[in-house]
Amino acid sequence: MNTLFESILTESDAVYGAASTVSTGTFLICLLVSLVMGFGMSLVYMFTHRKEGFAQSYAVTLIMLPPIVCVLLMLINLIGGIAIAGIFGLIRYRSVAADPKDIGYVFLSMALGVVTGMGYIAYAVIFFVLMAAVLFVLSFLNYAAPRASDMTLKIAIPENLNYDGLFDAVLNKYCTYWRLRRVKTTNFGSMFDCIYSIRLPQNVEQKKMIDELRTLNGNMTVTLTLFKYDDKIYES
Repeated sequence: MNTLFESILTESDAVYGAASTVSTGTFLICLLVSLVMGFGMSLVYMFTHRKEGFAQSYAVTLIMLPPIVCVLLMLINLIGGIAIAGIFGLIRYRSVAADPKDIGYVFLSMALGVVTGMGYIAYAVIFFVLMAAVLFVLSFLNYAAPRASDMTLKIAIPENLNYDGLFDAVLNKYCTYWRLRRVKTTNFGSMFDCIYSIRLPQNVEQKKMIDELRTLNGNMTVTLTLFKYDDKIYES
């Protein structure tokens, strides 16, 4: 049992220095295990993102990261391999803001590559199984899901309709929070767009709210979209 949890790399292997000393068998075992771990992490990512959707490129990236990190650790050295692997893992996020959960998957894949690259195959399998089980349970339980959804509400009204307080009763009825963010003219000044930031409970009937708003704005356009923190309509 103790032997099972020891590294398959010897003291002369690349994790301690010289790349030329890594045996072919050891290299292939670590590489194949890291590749399997990458496939497994990709499947976990796709399962936990099945509702909101997932990116194919991201799923493929999770497969690539563990073997890349593994090879770097075996053929360069421990410190240099981790440094280069960190650069590879973070380069995706240098220009765009990413979901923190997605960044977590990247670091999980890198950690699997580090463990397999150091030759601890049994530890890599245990780590993957435990983390996959935790992620499956959290996804199944919908852990920490908000009870309300932040959304953007845009209501079109004719220019001769006074919008002050017009929709307050309906918004108070259906929303736990709402605020008028912007009013702008459209269609060469013949219409107004009232843009609200609102918070809706998960069980609210959105169609009923929209129908009631349409009775107040002359049956004109009502648009309800998910709130985005980088949306330009919230620029001051």
